[in-house]
Amino acid sequence: MAHPTASTKNSDGDELITLSEKGAYGFTNSFNPEFKMPDYFRVFRWLFAKNNTGLPANIEELDETLPVIKHKPEDIRKQSPGLRFLWIGHASCLVQIDDFMFLTDPVFSDRCGITQYMGPKRYRPPALAVKDLPDELEAIVISHNHFDHLDYESVRQLNERYGEKLTWFCGLGGRQWFLDCSIKNVVELDWWQEWTHPTKEKVQIAFCPAQHWSRRALTDLNQSLWGGYAIWNEKYRFYFAGDTGYTHNIPIFRQIGKKYGPFDLSAIPIGAYEPRWMMEAQHVSPHEAVQIHIDTQSKKSIGIHWGTWALANEFYLEPREQLKEAVKSCGLDPESFTVVKHGEIFDLPKNE
Repeated sequence: MAHPTASTKNSDGDELITLSEKGAYGFTNSFNPEFKMPDYFRVFRWLFAKNNTGLPANIEELDETLPVIKHKPEDIRKQSPGLRFLWIGHASCLVQIDDFMFLTDPVFSDRCGITQYMGPKRYRPPALAVKDLPDELEAIVISHNHFDHLDYESVRQLNERYGEKLTWFCGLGGRQWFLDCSIKNVVELDWWQEWTHPTKEKVQIAFCPAQHWSRRALTDLNQSLWGGYAIWNEKYRFYFAGDTGYTHNIPIFRQIGKKYGPFDLSAIPIGAYEPRWMMEAQHVSPHEAVQIHIDTQSKKSIGIHWGTWALANEFYLEPREQLKEAVKSCGLDPESFTVVKHGEIFDLPKNE
């Protein structure tokens, strides 16, 4: 297994943001010392007074507004060189860069919670199940440990099918959780650390900064690091933003774009952003997502982290409409940042 390396400078020699810091109370958003989670009283008040997200009661309307495309397993893998993207749902994506295939934040369970008897229930099913995935799957990248991004049952099923054929990636402090799940091939990364594929020399993975937080239990607040990923070979560059708020104090997304971009394709969250008093620090709005698209020098972006679970207050189709407005207001090509259907396959042409 290749060992990760870290650099705190970009290609021009400019200093990047300080590497993540872990204090007595866990990791912090070191570039934004004023970052604070909403107090518990306000969160509980929001939970009991949450707005109606407009979800229809009948499945027929959901099938019409948010269709889910199903594929035969043999049709999922791209047979020719190129970059292929398939949105499974929420932040779960299947990506193939030439002959390197990986998953982002795979959650196939019905609920995102500590058990399958608690937590939000899907209103759109995953476009794929573990049994549908190609045998060539090599890696899993995990942005952070929240239940809608890291699901025990999904991890168990993936490990049962693939075992040591998979390499798992996570932020600092996250490796022990996977070891406790009997997973051995785990690479922990700090912000700006890079990993090189041991046999496919041109494939590299870097952990990138984000403004967020982590927790799975009462006593582990911010004990593991959160972030996004830049993944590339000699022809294609892909960016997965994970979960993040927009950072106004220090331009971390411009730094990511300058160090690892321009990106041929990016997966950027656009949902779970209302109310802003609670979500702004941790989840970008569609307008902020478009700014990340610009900052990271992404040629094409696809909106994720919406249309799967009702995690916030916005109308369930609003992220899609707000994204269109944001792209238009920035004077961008309407096709430069779009959404796809659950299960829809998006192919970039072969780069010469």
